[in-house]
Formats: sequence, structure tokens, C-alpha cells
Amino acid sequence: MASNSKKAKPKFDKETYMYWYKSMLLVRRFEEKAGQLYGQQKIKGFCHLYIGQEACGSGAVTALKEGDKWITSYRDHGMPLALGMRYRGEEDRSPEQVMAELFAKETGTTKGKGGSMHIFDKEVGFVGGHGIVGGQIPLGAGLAMGEQYRGTDNLCICFMGDGAIRQGAFHETLNMAMTWKLPVIFVIENNMYAMGTSVERTSNVTELYRLGAAYDIPSEPVDGMDVEAVHEATAKAAERARKGEGPTLLEFKTYRYKGHSMSDPAKYRTKEELESFKSQDPIEQTKQRILEFGFATEEELAAMNKEIKARVLDAVKFAEESPYPDVSEAYTDVYEQEDYPIMMD
Repeated sequence: MASNSKKAKPKFDKETYMYWYKSMLLVRRFEEKAGQLYGQQKIKGFCHLYIGQEACGSGAVTALKEGDKWITSYRDHGMPLALGMRYRGEEDRSPEQVMAELFAKETGTTKGKGGSMHIFDKEVGFVGGHGIVGGQIPLGAGLAMGEQYRGTDNLCICFMGDGAIRQGAFHETLNMAMTWKLPVIFVIENNMYAMGTSVERTSNVTELYRLGAAYDIPSEPVDGMDVEAVHEATAKAAERARKGEGPTLLEFKTYRYKGHSMSDPAKYRTKEELESFKSQDPIEQTKQRILEFGFATEEELAAMNKEIKARVLDAVKFAEESPYPDVSEAYTDVYEQEDYPIMMD
């Protein structure tokens, strides 16, 4: 008897699915190693891991183009890794450079002076992780305004956590961005906890995308654990921005498997809650689609995982062998010397 079941058809091409899988896997393995190195005190200061949220960055990357600007908060390791893999291909050195920055070495993305919370990579349009909660939101609108002023069709995608929307700058920026129809996509990565405080304890409005309604900004919730959904929502918002119709507010509903930072034991949530989100793991979802569509075999994906683990170890070796910046670097890249001369004895 013939089966009536129909095999699901891919929404995107093989290259896109393979990029999503490989980039998310790189971010996952990189962050796992960073957490381990932090425990060994080889990485110091603050360290906020992106484990569980990989689809938010990788899914948005494929929906945008070179020339677009990216800005986010201090949970910032994943995006430059995903962007580097997308735009530099085999020449990508972002794993080495980001790891070196975590080690405070001069070969890092900001010469070892930014650390975990301030990764920058101008070559791929990543205008940084920012340590001040919500501080990147008006900066993102400013980047978009610059593109509008120059008459390009580029946009800025501005990421923030669910805690950042409690800042007045969020509301002020949304108002200005919609008034001036700036080409900016605002993304709330709602991982349910601002440090250790749940959204329900800090806001009467728990469907955070609805906050855009006050400014008539098109807004919608997105399954942030599904890389396909992230891509589709971001592509739709990008089309609107490039047509001059202004900003969009997206709420990526996601989850971080680890604590807020490495010092957070995350005792404010249950094991059952954590496991329920792990069952929706974005990497595993993508893997199953790749296998179902026949884009790769289990053996090929296992080989890719092995290759990425080796790449991360190479990045660690590079960071460990790189020198610390010279003390004179404390005075460089702080002010523009020509316009703002520094008077020193």
C-alpha cells in the first residue's frame, strides 16, 4: 500500500543550511572552550556566553548583506564568528582574533584592550559589543542614520537583551527611529532573564515585541531557537528598511543554557525549564533538517564537528602564543590625535 506521507521540502538551498550548521557549531564549540578557559583563569574579567542563542546571530547573517552594520551588547562573541565565516570564507581569522581578545593579547580584535565585552570587527561590519546595558541602542540608530544620510541601501541591525528595554534610551530611540524612518532593525534577544530576574517580575508587558506598537513600529515575535524563522523575519525587516519604510522591532524568543555570566550559577530556574529548551536546540534542529533533506550524512557532519573542534584549539594556541600589548598601547586608539591633541608632560 502506498504511503501518503510527503517528505518535507527545504525552504533554502544546501549552502545556506550548511552555513547555518557550521557557523552555529563553531560558536557553540568556541563558547564551550571559552567557558573552560575561564575556569582555568586563562580568561579574566567578565565573560558572557552565547550558548543556546546561536540561531539569533547565524540566522540573521544570511538575511543581510555586506555593508550592513551590526551592533550588540556584551554577549558578543558569536556574531563576529558567524560574520567572519560568512564573508571571509577560507580566509576567516575571526576565531583566532576573538580568542586572542579574550586573552587580552595584541593580536585580538581590539589589540587586547576590549576583552570579552568589547569585540569589534570593522571589516565585516561588526561595530562592537557594548558593556553599558542598552548603550548600544541609540548607537545602532545613529549608524542607521549615517547610512541614510549617505544615501546607501545599507542598514543597521541592533541587538539587545530583554533587560535593556527597561532603559529610557530604548524608548527614546524607537521614537526617533520611526519619526525619521531610519533603516534599522531592533532585535530583542529575549532569553527570559535579565541577569537573574525573569521578565514576568520586571514588566507588565511580557510579549516584548508589543512595545513597538507605541511608536507604530511593525513588530513581531520570532522563534529564536529556529534559524529558518530568524532568517525569514530578518529578511522581511531588511526589505522594509531598504525601501525607506523605517525600523522594525523583532523579539527573538531564545534561551541561554548557561548563567548570565561565568559567575552566575543560574539557580533561579529549574532543570525542567532548561531541558525543555535544550530539546529545541537550534543546532540539533538544523542537523535534522540537513539529514532529512539529504544535504549531508551523519559521518560528514561528525567530520565537520571534529574539524571545528580542531579549529577552536588552533585559536587557543594562537592566543596563548601571542604577545601582550606594549604599555604604550594604553595611549593609542583612545582619542583622534589630530583633532583632539593630548597634552602630556
